[in-house]
Parts: sequence; C-alpha cells; structure tokens
Amino acid sequence: MTSMSKQNPLPFPGEESQPTPADTALASPSTDAGTTPAATPVHARAAGRRPLWARLLGRLVEPWLSLKIEPEDPGQYNDGRPVMYVLEDYGLSNALILDKACRQAGLPSPLVPLAGDPTGRKRAYLALSRRSSSNSLIPEQRGAKTHSDSLAKVLQAHRVRDDLDVHLVPVSIFVGRAPDKQSGWFAVLFSENWALVGRFRRLLGLLLNGRNTIVRFAPPISLRSTVDEGLEPERTVRKLQRVLRTHFRRIRESVIGPDLSTRRLLVDQVLAAETVREAIASQAKRDNSKTSDAWKKAHAYAWEIAADYSSPVVRSASFMLSHVWNRIYAGVLVHHLDKFKAAAPGHEVVYVPSHRSHMDYLLLSYLLYDRGIVPPHIVAGINLNLPVVGTLLRKGGAFFIRRSIRGNALYSAVLSEYVAQLVAGGYSIEYFVEGGRSRTGRLLQPKGGMISMTLRAFLRQPRKPVLFQPIYIGYEKLMEGGSYLDELSGRPKEKESIWQLLWGIPKVLKQNYGQVVVNFGEPIALNDVLAEKAPEWGGEAVSEDEKPSWLSTTVDTLAERIQVRINGAADVNPINLLALALLSTPKHAMGEADLIAQIELCKTLLVEMPYSGRVTVTPHSPERIIAHAEEINVLTRIKHPLGDVLSVSGDTAVLLSYFRNNVVHLFTASSWVACCFQNNRRMSRTGLVQLGRTVYPFLQAELFLPWTEDEFAQRIDQTIDVFVREGLLQNVNEDDGGILARNTGQTDEVFRLRAIGHSLQQAFERYYIAISVLVKNGPGTLGAAELESLCQQAAQRLSLLYAPAAPEFFDKSLFRGFIQKLRELRLVWPDENSKLLFDERLDAWAKDAKFILGRELRHTIERVSPEAARPDEPAPQD
Repeated sequence: MTSMSKQNPLPFPGEESQPTPADTALASPSTDAGTTPAATPVHARAAGRRPLWARLLGRLVEPWLSLKIEPEDPGQYNDGRPVMYVLEDYGLSNALILDKACRQAGLPSPLVPLAGDPTGRKRAYLALSRRSSSNSLIPEQRGAKTHSDSLAKVLQAHRVRDDLDVHLVPVSIFVGRAPDKQSGWFAVLFSENWALVGRFRRLLGLLLNGRNTIVRFAPPISLRSTVDEGLEPERTVRKLQRVLRTHFRRIRESVIGPDLSTRRLLVDQVLAAETVREAIASQAKRDNSKTSDAWKKAHAYAWEIAADYSSPVVRSASFMLSHVWNRIYAGVLVHHLDKFKAAAPGHEVVYVPSHRSHMDYLLLSYLLYDRGIVPPHIVAGINLNLPVVGTLLRKGGAFFIRRSIRGNALYSAVLSEYVAQLVAGGYSIEYFVEGGRSRTGRLLQPKGGMISMTLRAFLRQPRKPVLFQPIYIGYEKLMEGGSYLDELSGRPKEKESIWQLLWGIPKVLKQNYGQVVVNFGEPIALNDVLAEKAPEWGGEAVSEDEKPSWLSTTVDTLAERIQVRINGAADVNPINLLALALLSTPKHAMGEADLIAQIELCKTLLVEMPYSGRVTVTPHSPERIIAHAEEINVLTRIKHPLGDVLSVSGDTAVLLSYFRNNVVHLFTASSWVACCFQNNRRMSRTGLVQLGRTVYPFLQAELFLPWTEDEFAQRIDQTIDVFVREGLLQNVNEDDGGILARNTGQTDEVFRLRAIGHSLQQAFERYYIAISVLVKNGPGTLGAAELESLCQQAAQRLSLLYAPAAPEFFDKSLFRGFIQKLRELRLVWPDENSKLLFDERLDAWAKDAKFILGRELRHTIERVSPEAARPDEPAPQD
C-alpha cells in the first residue's frame, strides 16, 4: 500500500571528527600489548559508560520512542568478537534510536568506542553517508564524501593488525511504520518514505511517530574476511560500501516499497514502449484513422489501468482499517510470515492469495503494511472502479483491468507493458489466479492470463528473480454470504454500485464475523520452475515476439502449483469442523455428544496424518468450538430432556457447505476409505488401495492435491491404521490381502465413519453421472460441451427429485474438469468431428463405482441421465 520516506536524520555533533592519535595507536602491532581486540570481550570498551550528552538526550526522547526490534533476538549475532554497527545515514536521532535498541536487546552500546577506537570517533558505529553539507556553517565540512572515512579507517586497521576481526552489523531504522490506536491523523503525514526531508520534519516525525519505530538488525559481516580477499584498499572500501548500500536499499524496498514513480510518468513509459507503439500503429491501420487518435485510445487505456500510489492515503487507510478490523473481527491471525520474510529479500514478489471475499484485498495489504512489508500493487476488476471507492483503491496500489480483453490487441499490449514496467521496476504485485471470488468455497480452476504476463515480463528483462507467494485466507463468516446464497440459488450476480456499498457499511459494522486467518504457503521460485520446464533457457532475454514452446507448459505448471500450495497452507477453523460434521446428517443436526466426538475424530485425523507443515488447526476444544459457533449465530441449540440437539437452518446449511469445501481436500484419503464402506461391510486392504489409485487423478485435478499416486496410496494405508485404532474398522483377515470390515447396524462407529465419507460422496456421484451419460449416449455421439450440459441437467434433476445437494454439485466447471481429466488419461478422446469416443475401459471404470455408490443411487442416476436430442427431436426439458 505505501512507500515511506527516507528521512534525513538530525545532525550528530562532531560527525566530521578528524584522525586522532588513537588511529595511530591502533595501527601499531604493539598497541595494547598482550591484548588483542579479537580476544577482548565484546562489552569491553575503551570507555565504560555512554557519554553524558547521550544519557541526557536519551532520557529526553525516551517518552517518544517505542521500538520494534527485528529479529526478536539480535543477540544471536553476537559471538564475542568486537561489533561495530553500520547505519545508512548519520544523525543524532539515528544514534539515539540505535543506542536504545542495543540496550533493549542486551547488545553493546554504539556510543562507547571499541578497544583501540579504530575510527577515531569514540563511538562503535559508522554510517555510509551524511546529509549534504553544502549549507554547513563550518567550511571544512562542506562538500560530499565519496565514501565513509570511518569505514576506510577500520579496514586499514585490519591490514595493520592481523589479529583484529571486527564484525559490522548493518542496522536499518524506520520511524513511523504502523499507526495504532494512539496515532493521530496528523502523524500520518510524517511517516517514512524515500524523499529526503529537513531537520524540522525529521524532528516532527520522531515526536509524532517515534512510538512506531522499526529497528532491523542484519547478520554481521567479518571485516577480516573482507580484507583477506586481497583487493586494493580503495577497491575494498568501494566494494564493501556497495554491498552495504545494496543491503540497505533491499531492506528499505521490502519495508516501504520501491521509490515510486508518479502515475503520469509510468503511463508515459508504457506508451513509449516499442510493443505499444507498434500496437498503436496497427490499431490506426485497422480503424483507418490517424495515429494520434489511436495514441489517445492507448493513453485512455493506460490511464484507466494505472495505479496512483499515495503514501498519505495508504497511511490513512491503515489507520482507519485497524479500527474496522477490531470492530468486526474477533482477531486476525497470521502464520508463517517469518518464513516469507526470510525468502523474499532480493526477489520480485508476486502475491497469489485465494479469493473468497472483497476483504481479501484490504486485509492482505493492511497486514503486510502493519508487519513492516510494503503492500503490493493489486490487480482489481474494472467493476470495482466505482466513484470515490475506485480512486481510493487506486491510490492504495490497485490497478484495474477489464474482465475480458479478447479481440482488443491494443488494450492487451498496454496492459502487458504496464505489468512489465511494474516487474522491471521491482514493484510487488498481487493477483488472484482464480479470476473471481469462489462462490462454493473450493479453489477455482486457475486462469493463466496474469501469470503469463508476469512470466513474459520477467523473460524480457530477467534481472531480478521472481517469487510467487501463495496465501490462504480463511474466514469464519463471510460478508458476502447473503449474495453468495442468492447466486447459488440461481439468481444473477448483482452489479456493484457505490450506493450498495454505502448502504451496506452500517450493517457490516454491526456484525461479528469471527476470526480471520492468513497463512503464507510455501513460495514458488520462478527460476526453479523454469529450470524444470525449460532447461534449454539459459537466462538470456526473450523478446516479446518470441513464443518459446515451453512457455504455455510453464504457465500451466505455475498456475496448478500455486493452487496446490494455497491448499497446502489451509487453516482449519471451528466453523470448518462444524460444517464437516453437521452437513453429513440428513437434517443437519446432531446430539451434542455425537458432535463433540465427530469434531475430535476430525482433529485426530489432521494430527495423525498432517497434510503439510503449513496447515494450521484451531487449538480450541470441541466444547469451545460449539460455544463459539453459538456466539456468532452459526449454530442453534435445541433443548431436550434426553440431551441438547445442535443444528443449522436451511440457508445457514447452504453457507456452511462453503466452509466445509474450504478444507475438504485435507480429508481426501480418510473420506475415500470411509466412502468405500458406505455400501460395503467388508473390503480387502489391497483392493481399497488399488481403487484409490484409480480414482486419485480425478480427485487430484478437482482438489489440487500435492501427492503422487504412490504417496496417496501410502496415505490410504495410514488412514486405515488410524481407523482400526479408533475402532471404526476391524482387521478380519490379515492374510487374504488384509480383509477389513466395519461394524454392523447403526453403531456410533458406523455413524462417525459415514460422516467422514460424506464430504466426498457427491464428487463420486458427479463422476458416475458423467460416465452414465456417456455410456447411455454411446461413443461418437456427444462433444465435450454437450456432455457438460447434459451432466449439469442430470445433476440438477437429481437434486430436485431427492435430497438437496451442495451448491457445487451441479457446477458445470467441475464436470468440465472431470471430462478434461478423462481426455488426459485417454479414457475418452475426440474423433474427427470432435465427438467423444471411448472403449471398454470406461465400462470397467463404471463397474468400480459399485464399491462407492449404492445400487439404488446408481439406478437413479442411470434413469435421470438424459440422452442428446436427435436432429428431429426437441431438446430434453427439465
């Protein structure tokens, strides 16, 4: 969301100190006879106490400073050798902040010299640069320096003293990063950014924002190792200073963002690009118009797209949103952010979160900003470019794109170039590979458009490596729940409007939306994917006109891997667990004891067979989960003498299916095993695993699962062991392939097993519908699109005639994915007329369904499966 300002520190008294006799003393090997600095404890200083002025000024600024130190334990960098701190800029304020941070972290003070005082400044810190001193009152201090004199002196001391080994610890200081409840509106104007500011503004920034100061320590640099490289003294200084400047620039970019250009400048760069100029010429030729007219059209497109980043607006938004989150959410938890912070430096970051709510945009940007990371430029649909709201989003980093750009070559060229400029400029980007928000709670099939643009932009100028960061955002209650319910019931999506938004704000602020969890998944390095999918690419630039054969495959791999990694960072919240249990019953109700047992079983499966190291599970007990659901009006308690019954109403049940679908992938293996025993009392372990291998490719494609067939087979084996231990299954015969059996009758174990299997049951019903429609119509009769439509009709009719199904049951895209996987496995294939052919293998696949689906259900599906209309017949009607 923002960029912060590189503020010029207050001048430090006596910064331009001249060489002292201490320098000469340090240069002599006989100095401090018998004692070397390397052997001197790090706390040993030439002077034991901080200067009087430092103590007095420290007390004066103490009420105005509150520091956030990163990492939490910078003392880990202290191995006993002398430490000298490095700042980006000199300044009294920086020195006082550094001193306070060191004392707070238990580190040596920077205001006390090292033994021998190698810099001659009587302080154990130095800086790379100082304020331009052309206006200094002291003539000797005027003029810029090419490098730090203190750095040169301490390096020279290492050349003279072989036993000297001082460690440089770079320290970055940012004043005014995150507002809190005490932050005033005026303080927003005096936060960090890249612009140099005067002493008065620096002082105001310290007074207004000093309580929100970040001090970031970096791992130390050994000056002995640097000197031992054997470079000439001048080259060593320049090299070390270049390394340090690069470090400080990267940290500043990661915390406050790149030095942002104006919207107008970025638009000019886009329009000046060769690809856009060619597109303008082509547009003029197609329209038979003047080039200037085509240029105006391109300019309008660029102006429509481009973000208009504003630091004050971002700070203000952060200030306001902190109050909004505290009002509507019971808490916002973030996991694995530290792992992302460790991987991100030096990379162009592309955030690729799941998309389930409009809150995703604001929530992620706010959290990044609040945790000391510059928020990204966000791809937003043009439908959000509303009056006032669109302007605010644009100033927060959003850039708007049209939903469809097919057939508009000029718009496509402008958008591609804009993305390329962002990537080349080091801006982080955020987009949703699903395209739109999921209405069912499942991850949608990814769209590769923005991934392709990002990849092409990198290949055009492969300077900074790209890191895709998948993010899972999990809610307990959705603001859009009502509109999703309407859309799932068949009503058309309402167009967003400013009045709709303003009318909804008071209602939103009165609601309790529970807790939100943001989990950072395992990042994806683009270079690793290119090495895997395009080993022939040698790192050279690829022009816009070139289309390597591996480009499309790489985009598809990235898209799928992003979805897999998002699912691999899922959070299992209380509402997810309640949905899994309650939706497995016909009336969506359970006795309290049964519900507690079912939640315990789900948590046991998650612990015994962890999906990935980044999945998080609510720590609450089943009793606390139930109480929480009642607090946020998700669950209804019905009092009864024989025990309370907990249930959800019709509309709430439909919405609960959304939250069940968020985590259904985590229970794939256990649901598969449970499904096999819905209509079978006994099965062999070997047969169970083999059938699992057969069905896994379809489940993998639908749920974005991470395992190979062998790994899935192992999970089935592990699941069986857990079920046997929990008493849900019994080992009847260890010899004949390991015969497994469930209990007879309606025992508690049978009830729990059925509930676990319910979440996948309808997926297998969908698969059988598609197979049944194909077989009923025969080979060479239906095209893929026709098959999708007939499958959807059959699913809708089945839901109308029998128990209502989950909203995604008749989702055409799920049928499309299943048909595509049939084609990939060559179970069906198109003929010369694009009609689908198949052989006896499909019949064998259908026969396997009898192990999953009951005879009555199979017969019903076969009966409702429609036949394609013949040319002389009307289309089938529902």
